Amino acid sequence: MFHINELYAKKRHTHDGVIVGSYMPGEDFVTNDDILVAEIVTQPSSSRRDLNLSAISTIAISIVFLLMAMAFGESIINSMNDEIEDKEWWQTPLHLRHEMDLPTNKTRAQLPVNGTHKILPMTEHFVEVELPASEQDAGVPGPALMHVALWLPEVEPGTKVPVIMTIHPYYDFGGEGIVGDDSEPNTVPDGGVGKWVHEIFVPHGYALAQASTFGTGESTHCQDVKGLGEQTGIQAVVDWLGVQEWSNGNVGLMGKSYAGTTNWEAAQQPSEHLKTIVPISGSIGVQEMFYRNGSSESRAMLYDALYEGATTDAGTDDMRMCTDDLIGPLNPFSTWAGAEFGGAEWNDYWDERRHLPDVLENYRGSVYLVWGLQDWNVDPYHAFPTYQLMRDAGINARAIAGQWAHNYPDQPDKHGELESGYGKEAYPNMSRLDWAVELFEWFNYYLKDIGEEPEPMVQIQTNDGRWHVEETWPPEDMTWLLQDISSDWDGASGTVNGLGSSVTITSGVFEQDTHVSGLPTLHLDVTTQACQGGQIFATLFDETANLRLGHATMDIRYRDGGYDAKPTAPASQYTMLMEFNPLDVVIPAGHSLRIELTETGEDYLPSPCATNPLGGLTINGGVIGFPIIDRSPSHEAWFEAAHWPITA
Repeated sequence: MFHINELYAKKRHTHDGVIVGSYMPGEDFVTNDDILVAEIVTQPSSSRRDLNLSAISTIAISIVFLLMAMAFGESIINSMNDEIEDKEWWQTPLHLRHEMDLPTNKTRAQLPVNGTHKILPMTEHFVEVELPASEQDAGVPGPALMHVALWLPEVEPGTKVPVIMTIHPYYDFGGEGIVGDDSEPNTVPDGGVGKWVHEIFVPHGYALAQASTFGTGESTHCQDVKGLGEQTGIQAVVDWLGVQEWSNGNVGLMGKSYAGTTNWEAAQQPSEHLKTIVPISGSIGVQEMFYRNGSSESRAMLYDALYEGATTDAGTDDMRMCTDDLIGPLNPFSTWAGAEFGGAEWNDYWDERRHLPDVLENYRGSVYLVWGLQDWNVDPYHAFPTYQLMRDAGINARAIAGQWAHNYPDQPDKHGELESGYGKEAYPNMSRLDWAVELFEWFNYYLKDIGEEPEPMVQIQTNDGRWHVEETWPPEDMTWLLQDISSDWDGASGTVNGLGSSVTITSGVFEQDTHVSGLPTLHLDVTTQACQGGQIFATLFDETANLRLGHATMDIRYRDGGYDAKPTAPASQYTMLMEFNPLDVVIPAGHSLRIELTETGEDYLPSPCATNPLGGLTINGGVIGFPIIDRSPSHEAWFEAAHWPITA
């Protein structure tokens, strides 16, 4: 395990009422050959002859030490070169991967070495699942079956192989429902994970499995959207894959969006065969996905009903219902509407779909988190502080977070479509040409027991496109810059409501480049009106460049953060402990910041009090906190990432 910050000590001091975190840099270690210099001290009692003999002896000794140092230094360099040469191509260190000869002729990352195994024809299987009594369906009785498509590499008889599986509800066999003809059956490698794994990893001796969740594709039973029934079906397929005669017993899950959420579901009550998961923008829970500090996304109102409708047709099997199918569509409305009355209508339905707590308690495999810092579908707060929570629970974890949206790290065609303030400034450096190499090492260890265990780390990208690697994130050498928005910023007063009233506050000029790396805080002092509900949506801008940097949102019921609501009263004062989504941005010297406070923003619903003339929240000041790091351009944490070349 590396320790980036061993050469740095921390100190804190106050200046003009502002707490400032700063660093005291230690001396850099340089690999230049050491030259030993003899110090000649004249002693009055010594003769010139003694002095000359002493000098000659000292010089001679110095020459000997110099030759030894040169030889020793050369030995170290040779040893380092030998160490690099002894490693396999897939063990190339992160900071050297940009020098690898990687293919650039495709839109997804490739390996420098092709696999040698042919791929056997696809086979189909149905896995019968034993369900708990609470998950039995009504309507048409029959077994609960999970449909699995399987591709195996052609290997020597007796050779056992691991499995990479992707599973989600989007596989379509008849054009039914909302999804329609846009999706293929799971018997065809899908355009996300399936095709890529089929082309890249199966020839290297991995099996590929594609499965449909309950009630979708050709899997039977009722569709229990992210609930216990769905979780049980996923776990059963992992168990089945791990005991097949061709299997080495090791299974890994990988997928994006819903196909990433199923990774977390598999790890809640995990099979002993589940060794690693690679959730790519997969939510850690339904409540966490649609409600940020109690602020509701608009899609939360219909998500359950839409998922159910997307795969339902007139067939008798698809019309089977479970209890959760009836409860799910009603919950979002009661949760949102209860705001004015100070409560929250969370119940067992939501608790059943909170995946992360079970994972932290029960899972001891590995996790590779992949997230876009500009993802508006599944926000990056699902990844941070999740990464550190897993480390603290004893789970080996790695994360990669670039300035892309709801995409993979290796999709330059998608990354090139980003808008300014939403990732464009980091293009094309965000498109990781080496991502296949990164995962190959990961899967080799966890699924084939080849090589050394990968080190935990976070690879994260600034908004201007530079990459740095950290053992933890926010970084260990991060300190806080705290400012009082009443005294250090302009405009920190006024009322925010849904009738068009907003507040804009502006900072002073930053005297030096400032690297914000972490989750900035905005602790607002507010007063409720006669309608005691309300919410704040805060958008952070680089005022000088008029560039969006990030956002935060909070319903006043959730003023302490987290998932527990507290009652409010009319005409009462509260402090809202707001936290921005994860940010890794640079504020250039001479620039200032702007924060726009509105009742809602982007894809969030207004609060029930938004259009009430007696509603709104009055801003009375507060404190903003920036997690900052101070590093030279030559700091060891920075690295040049391998990315697609810019083409005309």
